[in-house]
This record gives sequence, structure tokens and C-alpha cells, in this order.
Amino acid sequence: MSDDRQPVEEPGAAATPPPRGGAFLLAQLGAHAAGRFGERVGELGLAPPDVGLLRMIAMEPGRSQRSLAADLGVVPSRVVALIDNLEKKGFVERRRSAEDRRHHELYVSEDGRRALGRVREVAALHEDDLFTALDEDDRARLTALLGRIAEQQGLTPGVHPGYRNLPKRP
Repeated sequence: MSDDRQPVEEPGAAATPPPRGGAFLLAQLGAHAAGRFGERVGELGLAPPDVGLLRMIAMEPGRSQRSLAADLGVVPSRVVALIDNLEKKGFVERRRSAEDRRHHELYVSEDGRRALGRVREVAALHEDDLFTALDEDDRARLTALLGRIAEQQGLTPGVHPGYRNLPKRP
């Protein structure tokens, strides 16, 4: 039995053209890129939100959970759950603040640094794979244009807006 079914058009129905325009292409490519990145870092035992948090902590060692929450635009309790997961994996260390013992400072552990190194390699391969159709000038131009759009839309540089919509972890 063949599985090569063709869509059946209703008599008199107008053919619906595919969506067009830059916004749809951005959404289509964004979903594709995010899915592929998730698969690739999943092989390292990480999820994309884990990667983003590790990167943010590595860029500012000693930062507080509260400052992470503010940058991500989420409530602090949400960050606690995300950090708990990274701490359980041995990628992040919480240390009591010397200035205020009620607060913790966040640091990437040695295992976390090794994981970030592997993520950088995977991310470079991911980007090269996605942009194979473009030469270096096209890639630079596209990146600059997307940066202008992100800035105009008020997006926080380096912070994925998806943190606000993450499902709660058990």
C-alpha cells in the first residue's frame, strides 16, 4: 500500500498560497533553529535554557539569583528552580555572599566550564549548518540586520525571551 497521498482539492476552492513575508520566514527559521539547537545540546545533557543561564553566570561570576531573574524578566522563584537543576548536574555552585549572608552568589563550576566549551563547539557547528547557503558577507549583513530589528523591538541583548514561558520543572 502506497503512502504517497496527494491533498484533495475541493471543486471550486481557491488554492491557498503559502505564507510570505519576512515575519513568517523569521518565525519558521527561528522554530527550526531552536529545535535543532535543542537536539544538539540535548546530546550534552543540557536544554537550551540551561545553556543560556550558564552563559549568563559565566559572563558575570558571583551574580545573584535575583539579578538573573531581573535580566530574564521572570520572578526570582523561577530562577531558583532553574539553578537547582544546574546545581544538581554539577554545573553551577551557589556560595553565600560575603556581604549579605542571606543571599547566594552564582558561579560556574569546573564541570560547567567544560560543558560550556562543548556548547561553544556545538553552537559554532549549528550556526555554520544553518548559514551554509550564505557567504561571509551575507552572514555578516544578515546578523547586523537582525540585530537592528531586535534592538528596535526592545529585546534584551543575549537573553532569549522564551524564559518567560518556560513550563515549571517538577
